[in-house]
Amino acid sequence: MKGPQDFFSQLQGQFGQFVPDMARAAREDFEAQARATVMTVLSRLELVTREEFDAQQAVLMKTREKVEALEKRVADLEKQFPNN
Repeated sequence: MKGPQDFFSQLQGQFGQFVPDMARAAREDFEAQARATVMTVLSRLELVTREEFDAQQAVLMKTREKVEALEKRVADLEKQFPNN
């Protein structure tokens, strides 16, 4: 005849097998929820690809070069035609 200790040990063993499954399911559920939340936040942001960023950076660099060249040209013209 089994006593309360044997019953408790058996119950504890079964529960011990069940808890890891519950923990794994909870972790997987949490990871899925976290992943969905991150994807929702990222989709709301107006992110650009690296290629788009690099292309815009190249356009800005060319624009800066043109502005600097125009500033130099204006400075040279001002030297030629001083305002007296």
